[in-house]
Amino acid sequence: PEAEAEAEAAKPVGLGNREDLRHLPLITVDGADARDFDDAIWAAPDDDPKNKGGWQVIVAIADVAHYVTHNSALDREARKRGNSVYFPDRVVPMLPEALSNNLCSLRPDEDRPVMAVTMRLDAKGRRLEHKFHRAMIRSAARVIYEDLQAAHDGEPNEQTAPILDSVIEPLYGAWSALMRAREGRQPLDLDLPEMKITLGEDGKIADIHPRRRLDAHRVIEEFMIEANVAAAETLEEQKMPCVYRVHDVPDREKLLGLREFLSSLNLSITLGERPRPELFNRIL
Repeated sequence: PEAEAEAEAAKPVGLGNREDLRHLPLITVDGADARDFDDAIWAAPDDDPKNKGGWQVIVAIADVAHYVTHNSALDREARKRGNSVYFPDRVVPMLPEALSNNLCSLRPDEDRPVMAVTMRLDAKGRRLEHKFHRAMIRSAARVIYEDLQAAHDGEPNEQTAPILDSVIEPLYGAWSALMRAREGRQPLDLDLPEMKITLGEDGKIADIHPRRRLDAHRVIEEFMIEANVAAAETLEEQKMPCVYRVHDVPDREKLLGLREFLSSLNLSITLGERPRPELFNRIL
């Protein structure tokens, strides 16, 4: 109840010292069944003549820390829950709905405080510089993945047609550059299917089928990865402690088993001291 009361008492944020980004058409892109919209993106060709073919990109996330202050009732309750839990038909949120579905949800045509990173990329998708800032945005649209992809593929609807050239195409342009950089890095590319569960009226599972995997999903993923890397670099520069999730080197015994299995498919691999991700990409 104490956390609920704190959330209910929270008020919308004024501009104050925040950078005003409300003139830029950032959009949120989520699944059709998403209930809260916590990140928004924007891209445009870089107007710097020294960066021909480059891009400007903004990734913004709801500024939850403005409302959930250290050791407040909201903070203590969130720590107990750890995360939001998503079920096929409902969400048990980490934060009360007054925040998760309202003040911390980047709803279209409403002013919302965010933590944003502005990045400049060159034509090959390499990040030249970045800057983090607290800002105010006004989302121009809430777009679902399927509609974003359809618009890019030449079939815009009433919502996406007006923003196709000015908003959507630049997102795909910047993503193409990021993919060029990704090709150079060769991270492990496990493009595994995600399943969607549909419940019947009786609450029991009616259907399980793979979600369609679209370039629209990859656009958002690459933007978020780039923002996360920028955040990690910034924390390192500030000598702040931070936690990394890393994939350990595969177990030697498993690698030998893999080599044996692949030989049955007439595929041979050379195992060095420390196999690199591109080896597994080639196998896949």
